[in-house]
Amino acid sequence: MIPSKPEHAGTVYVETYGCQMNVSDSELMLGKLAAHGYEAVDTPDGADVILVNTCAIRDHAEQRVLGRLGELKRNMKPGAIVGVTGCMAQRLGPKLLDRAKHVSLVIGPDGYRALPALIEAARRGERTIATTFDLEEHYEDFQPRRFDKVKAWIPVQRGCDYRCTYCIVPTTRGPERSRALADVVREVEATVDEGMSEVVLLGQTVNSYHDGRHDFADLVRAVGAVPGVRRLRFTSPHPNDFGDRVIDALSTVDAVCEHVHLPMQSGSTRILKRMLRRYTREGYFDCVARLRAAIPGLALTTDVIVGFPGETDEDFDETLSAVREIGFADGFTFKFSPRDGTPATRMPAELTVPDAVASERLAELVATIRSQSRAANMQQLGQRYEVLVEREARRGGDLVQTRTRDFKTVLIPGDASMLGQYLTVEITGTTGSTFTGRVVRERQPLPMAG
Repeated sequence: MIPSKPEHAGTVYVETYGCQMNVSDSELMLGKLAAHGYEAVDTPDGADVILVNTCAIRDHAEQRVLGRLGELKRNMKPGAIVGVTGCMAQRLGPKLLDRAKHVSLVIGPDGYRALPALIEAARRGERTIATTFDLEEHYEDFQPRRFDKVKAWIPVQRGCDYRCTYCIVPTTRGPERSRALADVVREVEATVDEGMSEVVLLGQTVNSYHDGRHDFADLVRAVGAVPGVRRLRFTSPHPNDFGDRVIDALSTVDAVCEHVHLPMQSGSTRILKRMLRRYTREGYFDCVARLRAAIPGLALTTDVIVGFPGETDEDFDETLSAVREIGFADGFTFKFSPRDGTPATRMPAELTVPDAVASERLAELVATIRSQSRAANMQQLGQRYEVLVEREARRGGDLVQTRTRDFKTVLIPGDASMLGQYLTVEITGTTGSTFTGRVVRERQPLPMAG
């Protein structure tokens, strides 16, 4: 019997903030609501349901969301339901209902299964909080409504057990738990059937994946063996979890791309210990050396925090020297942002780094990374790379954005008809972070195995 089509329940708009895990969660929410008759729309104006999927990693992200909630209140149609989901919802809970009276729903990352019922209750005038952790929840029966038609974000792990002293994630997403390998492979196979050839495995410390029988090395090999997967990426790993088995899998599975985002956070062993990162400066350098020895042409990107409590000029100099010695292709850089409930907020007040000092350090760090990245990128002019056409370029002008295997962004002439194609391009210019190129030869899709 053909299942009946669900009755139209209204329109829903989801606005996403934060990391790729939040993007994936938004796709899950849209898929769940679509199965209950909701139609996704691209703007909040006129939507029956507005969901803001939030990040809590820094205070700035939360303030931005609070401001956005005010904007939505001014423009939403009468009778519309507004909900806040994700990490900020988990962290603040009932405080959000107090601060934003037009918000009816506050739902943490483990509460999306009940979303349709909670929305219906909100339509009856109820205001609901759903922030209980469910350590068995992986949303295996959800059919995500994907935003991207070229690559798929595949969550393989939820939560985190590392408990770095600055990080709110264990509070907002709970303890670490991994999906069964077979379930991940099933989802990857489904994305290939939908026409996507690149997958990105997601986890808070993704390379610590273990489902009780299989580790991250097993997962990489299994996903890389799925017919039709041409590119395999993952984010974000932890330096401590790159054991020999994992590095061997990364170096021998053809689909694995030559790029690793490897958060460093600080180049000072003293600050790393205070952050409870559980590795030293030397340990991080050793991880970099082993990865580069195993994967020729590897590009590394990173995360760095400046102004952590107790960071001295000497500590910061060690961070700068690490950045220069390693030669990151790019980096995400931040001033320390204290989050209520994390151990870093309980450190002695005299360890606080003045904001002006942290700002100066951040500016110097950004300039250092950009300078060495620009110098390295100039050496790429005239080189040829395989690229995957990801989307139309934001700046328009009949350009499309493409990506190399080692994560370079290359803009080339083109239009939406090229999305999903693999091409060979020659690098013709660089702005310092983004490249321009020209197509020199089209690559035909590889024949499917099987």
